[in-house]
Amino acid sequence: MKKRLNSLIIIFLGLATITHASAQIVVPGSTTTPETDTVTQRGAPQLIEETRAETESGLAPFGSNLFKGTSFSADREDGLNPEYIIQPGDRITLRIWGATTLDSLAIVDAQGNIFIPEVGPIRVEGIRNADLNRTISGALQRVFTKNINVYTNLQSTTPVQVFVTGFVNRPGSYAGVATDSILYFLERAGGIDLRRGSYRDVRVMRGGEIIANADLYDFLLEGRLPRIQFTDGDTIIVEKRGDSITAEGAVRNSFSFEIPTTGVTGKDLVNFARPWSNATYVTILGTRNNEAFSKYILVSELEGLELLDGDQIVFEVDQVHDNILIRVEGSHIGQSRFSVPRNTHLLDILDYIKVDPELADMNSISLRRESLRIRQKEAIMESLTRLETAVLSRSAITSEGAQVQLAEAQLISDFVQRARQVEPAGILVVSKEETISNILLQPNDIITIPEKTNVIQISGEVMVPQALVHEPGNSLGDYIDRVGGYTEHADKGKHMIIRRNGEVIPVYGSSRKVAVLPGDEIISLPKVPSKNVEIIRMVTDTMFKVASAAAIFIRL
Repeated sequence: MKKRLNSLIIIFLGLATITHASAQIVVPGSTTTPETDTVTQRGAPQLIEETRAETESGLAPFGSNLFKGTSFSADREDGLNPEYIIQPGDRITLRIWGATTLDSLAIVDAQGNIFIPEVGPIRVEGIRNADLNRTISGALQRVFTKNINVYTNLQSTTPVQVFVTGFVNRPGSYAGVATDSILYFLERAGGIDLRRGSYRDVRVMRGGEIIANADLYDFLLEGRLPRIQFTDGDTIIVEKRGDSITAEGAVRNSFSFEIPTTGVTGKDLVNFARPWSNATYVTILGTRNNEAFSKYILVSELEGLELLDGDQIVFEVDQVHDNILIRVEGSHIGQSRFSVPRNTHLLDILDYIKVDPELADMNSISLRRESLRIRQKEAIMESLTRLETAVLSRSAITSEGAQVQLAEAQLISDFVQRARQVEPAGILVVSKEETISNILLQPNDIITIPEKTNVIQISGEVMVPQALVHEPGNSLGDYIDRVGGYTEHADKGKHMIIRRNGEVIPVYGSSRKVAVLPGDEIISLPKVPSKNVEIIRMVTDTMFKVASAAAIFIRL
């Protein structure tokens, strides 16, 4: 036993970055990766607390290379694209032939018009370049009804002066054309200030109002960018950098990622950071409620987790194949995850789980196991299929009997549908009568430690389902009497007791002799609306299987 205890490895979840060194804290028996310093703890295994690095991670913000090594002005548009919106100052080539002729260069005046002799002013401001020829042709045909043709060509667009300010490297006023992208003007301003500027909150102002918002993450990840036609005097403002989290380790994108003040989920970070396929675990370091916070979890568990400002997430490749991860839930103190050798048994690890003996019911612990959960689900589904087949395959002799069977079938079918939705917990009973089975632990086992209680729950087919205080010496029947007795639908000879340790005890016949323990849940079973003994047996059996697997009762 001593050897087993001395071999137990308890690694506090959340391996912290130690300032000025890449250090890993280990205990005897664990393995270390090459090229790292190690600090060995002497004696029995103990809880090892980590602290966050005092300095910033030093990671560049995601998008920091956007304005490096490339030029958004090299392939800039000339503004003559079909979507360009005509505005005052634009120069348009006009060629008209047929009923009249004209070869002219027209300039859009301040009122947004061009002037054509014999036709007069034609308003073109605000129309797309692609619609220019059709608009002018329509105006000509209102004067010359026959034999008139027109050809137009937008020759040049009006230059614009755009202000770029906020957290950029060179705030100022920059010249361009109306269809230049927001990236062009940001590049002219020296790009975004890496330490202070936001890549997710870039605003375009016109006349004191916001006309567009740009999130450069959309461009970096999906190639999307708001299409803006700038006018003289527009202002681009780069807002201050928002909250951020970092991703390091076995990832393709090791950066600091800006997040909304409301936080993001781990799924968002996975999309940003793109971890390598062999990254199996993550260490999360951060602050919660002004206290240091750390977690060590599977990558799959990260996706549903909320991440907050300042969190450091390190993706790791699991190289310690001789260790397994065990979790603890319920009434305990301190860490909730342990990395232990594969040959660890339940009693080995219980000595290192801190609990308050006044609160924790160590005699009622249970284990949740994924492989058992899968088998329980399969067993429930098989029972439900057999029950449904048995109910639907019966034949009635009389029409009256057929109506009765139809009503029974509908009731049981509803029961089956509800039971199919139950997700088993994979509860393994490991404690009974103050004895704990010293079973071998499996990867990702969850040890459940319930809190002590003196409350008894009574439910099912009783008059007033409620919770009562445990009274030593009271039997199951006494508690049934205290809640008003049975309903008319109760099968008075069938009960089940669900214990804190996950054990489900069927109780048949007289209930007066059955002892009830603190924390028990007493359930009075209903009469099965059938005269078929086999159907009654199958329904009752299914109720017990569901209760054993998920610690819940499905009513008829």
